[in-house]
Amino acid sequence: MPLISSTQMLQTARKNNYAVAAFNVHTLEMLQAVVEAAQETQSPLIIQSTVGTVKHLGPDYIAAAATVAANRTGLPIALHLDHCTDFPLLVQCIRAGYTSVMIDASMHTFEENVARTSKVMEIAAAAGVNVEAELGKVGGVEDDIVVDERDALLADPDECVQFVERTGVNTLAPAIGTAHGIYKGDPNIDFARIGEIASRIETPLVLHGGSGIPADQVKRAVSLGMAKMNIATELRIAFSDAIKAIFAQYPDENDPRKYMVPAKEAVKRLAIEKMELCGCIGKAGEVKS
Repeated sequence: MPLISSTQMLQTARKNNYAVAAFNVHTLEMLQAVVEAAQETQSPLIIQSTVGTVKHLGPDYIAAAATVAANRTGLPIALHLDHCTDFPLLVQCIRAGYTSVMIDASMHTFEENVARTSKVMEIAAAAGVNVEAELGKVGGVEDDIVVDERDALLADPDECVQFVERTGVNTLAPAIGTAHGIYKGDPNIDFARIGEIASRIETPLVLHGGSGIPADQVKRAVSLGMAKMNIATELRIAFSDAIKAIFAQYPDENDPRKYMVPAKEAVKRLAIEKMELCGCIGKAGEVKS
């Protein structure tokens, strides 16, 4: 099966009250790990890369690896560009084979966000590519996008309705109290706001800042309408800690296979945990290509 757009995948998830786990990967081993997790659990999968990772590895390399994964496994897999503010890079990723892109214009005025998202929708629609946008500001750090916690603004439900109507965007990431990175304490998620937004628009909603959210809060957010959950920081930590452990025990190790394999296994275990939390295990068969 080739890579697919995440549009139908996420519409199915929302309709059936589960979320698809979306993983930000930075190496081939991390990509392989989340794919193996999806294959073992028969879960739909969204592979994501940040702008920084795209610039580091190249969109064609990433798209080629993701395409091999989709063809080998036969699973419904989408490839998503996360938090992009660079329009030419976004177009480059679509041309390279990405099947989903996020235009992040949340730092601009509402009208400018509408205009920029609409521009991306025009290009993406012709290619059958999913478009994700953000309303409000999710706190924390995502690559070079930094939003101070004091500046994080929650999405307005009325604006969410207007935004979807005016742009036709396929998926929406409303700021509801989560943050990128690892939380210092429990996140202050506005569940009532999620419920109100979900009750007023049918567009699948995206939960950003999924690393470290307590399990009961993830499940509650999903039950209210979140159809996609992004996981990034926890994957990096699991990957890095596994490598550090090898070097702590074998400081002279110089064979990458000896430390990349345990790192890959650590990411795979965590990915399966997140898939179970999202409720998407065994749901691959529900997604049509």
